[in-house]
Amino acid sequence: MGILDWLTGSKPAPSGVARESVAKLRQRLLAVNRPTAPFKVREATKKEGCDLVAEWRIVDAKWYEIFAKAGIKRVFKVLMKFDEAKGEVRAVDEEWEVEWRAGVPTLSASARASRGQSWEKSFETVYAFDEEDLSFGKIYSYKFDTREIKDPLVEAAHAGGWGWRGVAFGKL
Repeated sequence: MGILDWLTGSKPAPSGVARESVAKLRQRLLAVNRPTAPFKVREATKKEGCDLVAEWRIVDAKWYEIFAKAGIKRVFKVLMKFDEAKGEVRAVDEEWEVEWRAGVPTLSASARASRGQSWEKSFETVYAFDEEDLSFGKIYSYKFDTREIKDPLVEAAHAGGWGWRGVAFGKL
């Protein structure tokens, strides 16, 4: 690993852990999914040009109301490609602008997007009065932390004996 690994979030494979096959690594990364997580890991499409994608569930019916109330305006994805020769999961982050229409998310035609490595942590809790009974209470609570997606993926790769290579520039 190189001198700028701390910038890209790259972490070498742990010593003493035998490297699993690509098929077992794929299963291990897909097993990171859980119903209560605001993200999901899925097979990549051919157009995405990678092996797996982890993304916020912003278009999932169960989650989009939460994201809409919180005013989330971005889609965050981690695209992963397996480099079997080096024993690394190569990963790049993508963010896209989101526009909300009547509480339903649609990707906007905005030219704003980023690709590389992202680190962000933000949170918001909103309290308000209910119009009907004037009771005061929490309307919603939201947190966004890129590590919430990335850390379980890196841990899963390491458990399978693979390294994690964050790609900031160049080809995935």
